[in-house]
Amino acid sequence: MKILVTGSAGFIGFSLSRRLLAEGHTVVGLDNFNDYYPVQIKRDRNAILCKEPRFKVVEGDLCDYEGLTRLFREQGFDRVCNLAAQAGVRYSIEKPFVYQKANLEGFLNILEACRHARVPRLVYASSSSVYGGNTKLPFSESDPVDHPISLYAATKKANELMAHTYSHLYGLQTVGLRFFTVYGPWGRPDMAMWMFTRDMLAGKTIPVFNHGRMRRDFTYVDDIVQGVTQSLMTPDLAPYEVFNLGNHQSENLMEMIQILAQTVGVEPKMELLPMQAGDVEATYADIALARRKLGFEPTTPIREGIPRFVKWYREYHRV
Repeated sequence: MKILVTGSAGFIGFSLSRRLLAEGHTVVGLDNFNDYYPVQIKRDRNAILCKEPRFKVVEGDLCDYEGLTRLFREQGFDRVCNLAAQAGVRYSIEKPFVYQKANLEGFLNILEACRHARVPRLVYASSSSVYGGNTKLPFSESDPVDHPISLYAATKKANELMAHTYSHLYGLQTVGLRFFTVYGPWGRPDMAMWMFTRDMLAGKTIPVFNHGRMRRDFTYVDDIVQGVTQSLMTPDLAPYEVFNLGNHQSENLMEMIQILAQTVGVEPKMELLPMQAGDVEATYADIALARRKLGFEPTTPIREGIPRFVKWYREYHRV
């Protein structure tokens, strides 16, 4: 197939593109290489992809509707996977209009481009953050998600509603994926795993919010990519689908820190802090629906995934 991956220089987009290329598909990557985090790692990811003859990168923005529709006309995509978005719960409190542009206007442009080009299936990134302050665990796709506690979460819930509308009105098949705390090689510098590793190696104190009383469903990137690939390729899905993609394990943050510290070979120095605005105490994915419909089955526990990330981090930074 010929597949458009937006956000191809991002963490998950890069990892997905590598998998699709390895499976023999042609991939067109679209990325605007923004500076939300250091651009160099995006350039480095992209350079790896550009070594593949079946990969083409287009530097562009989802908010450029004319450029986007021209790309769709020229390429004729069999599938579209929209992973381009402004990420970050905390940043959405500081820079709300960035999220309005990228996550709402940009996603509407993708929907319109897919509709007019008659793309058979759109897969897009939602987020576990749509569950907001829900306390029933594990989180299930059938749970109410009407009370987001960050603007980022609200934009992701809006994406699901917009996709539902386009599936209903125009027959566009859409598959939304609620990702749960993705980590691994080539990860994002703004996420805890990366920041804790960096600071531990430098002998610095790490900030630990909610006094460490946090639980997260840490999901290794290869498992996420498996689920995204299955969402792109599995036949006979409904016109509108939403799936949790997580590890189906809710891990204690302090345990994650201990595994990370043991791997790095340091005694962690921690500053225990209150909960931050927009954050949630626990996440935990019910993946029964993705298992049944996609055959999704994560295989990487954090005791295996964290050392893989640290090994990559040391090699990439030569530390």
